[in-house]
Amino acid sequence: MSELTQHSCEACRAGAPTVSESEKLTLQKEVPDWEIVEVDGEEQLHKVFKLKNFAQAQAFTNKVGDLAESEDHHPAILLEYGKVTVNWWTHAIGGLHKNDFIMAAKTDAAYNEMQ
Repeated sequence: MSELTQHSCEACRAGAPTVSESEKLTLQKEVPDWEIVEVDGEEQLHKVFKLKNFAQAQAFTNKVGDLAESEDHHPAILLEYGKVTVNWWTHAIGGLHKNDFIMAAKTDAAYNEMQ
């Protein structure tokens, strides 16, 4: 499990810097199954989680939602039959912050708990 799961999100404000390229490479090693994608000109962490059915996918979506609410950091979540797609990025800065990598690691941990 990633050490990032032991961290909490820090308050982030508009104008805060996105992670540098070197920070991004280091942090991505902690969540290697997450892909960095560009959506509407903003970098985001993206991952698709496979589950057995809609009920499990919905339960996982709720876990991610509860986690997001507890950290006050919110992703884009797409719920489908047997599949949940999660994208993390920091809306206030239009890109990736360390918080996104923390939340990706916590999302992986929540998924692993369900397996």
